[in-house]
Amino acid sequence: MKAAGKRQKREDYRRTHKEQGNAALPQKKFYRQRAHANPFSDHQLTYPASPALMDWSPYYPAFITPDPQPTPNDPAPKALTKPVTVADIGCGFGGLLVALAPRLPDELILGLEIRTQVTEYVEDRISALRAQHAAASSSDGRYQNIACLRANTMKFLPNFFTRAQLSLMFLCFPDPHFKARKHKARIVSGTLCAEYAYVLRPGGCVYTITDVEELAEWMRGRFEAFGKVGGEGGEGGEGSGVGVFEEVPLPGEGEEGTWVDEGGEKGRVGLLVRCIREETEEGKKVTRNGGKKFVSVFRRRADPAWPDEV
Repeated sequence: MKAAGKRQKREDYRRTHKEQGNAALPQKKFYRQRAHANPFSDHQLTYPASPALMDWSPYYPAFITPDPQPTPNDPAPKALTKPVTVADIGCGFGGLLVALAPRLPDELILGLEIRTQVTEYVEDRISALRAQHAAASSSDGRYQNIACLRANTMKFLPNFFTRAQLSLMFLCFPDPHFKARKHKARIVSGTLCAEYAYVLRPGGCVYTITDVEELAEWMRGRFEAFGKVGGEGGEGGEGSGVGVFEEVPLPGEGEEGTWVDEGGEKGRVGLLVRCIREETEEGKKVTRNGGKKFVSVFRRRADPAWPDEV
């Protein structure tokens, strides 16, 4: 009875927070959820049959393309003034999204999260931040460029994004799945590297961070092997030749500011590395516990020309 009462209290809080359009930030304690979800379970998810059918307008209302002749009850998705170009896969409680919003003001940034109540928390957090800045006299439209939706990216990533649509992807503190029989559930594999290569534009980057050194080496091995001859489809084989991804040099911990001051592409890398080290909830937790963080960044190479194009 006591547990049922607590559950009802959490549900009442979440419902009231939405109905009142509360500008106060939501409290995590009312959004209880297990730490991980099984990506192979048959979750009740809504996803488009193709990216062309995805209606982004509820997520980025400030970027809807004005329609000079609107059609009443038109079921067609409303176009945005620009596409989503940054994805935080497994965004958790949205710390990185909130940090990136003012740092990448010209990008539309999407968090994808499989856990129901965590997704709901991030949505309420973004709504509250938008309301706070809308009420400010010097509103700059901050936080209009971030959104979160519930999705299983291991199954449906190409349903949301077209080929070469994304410029940045983030994989922050993914579930390590320590047991060997669970490795197939890791967010980086040969199959998933193929999907990441598909949605990333040439020159686009995947930023990864974990506090598990073995997982960091696993992800590095898969990204480096993918696309190489004999690379076993990116499943950790050495292979030969040039792969689809190349590792990007990074600043050491505490050196990000020097890179940022230099500006350009180096400055951008320094800025984003500092964000994933310091702004995510898991990153802050690792810092409090005195743990290590293992960061890698992989840039997608351009596709080689076909023989008749050389």
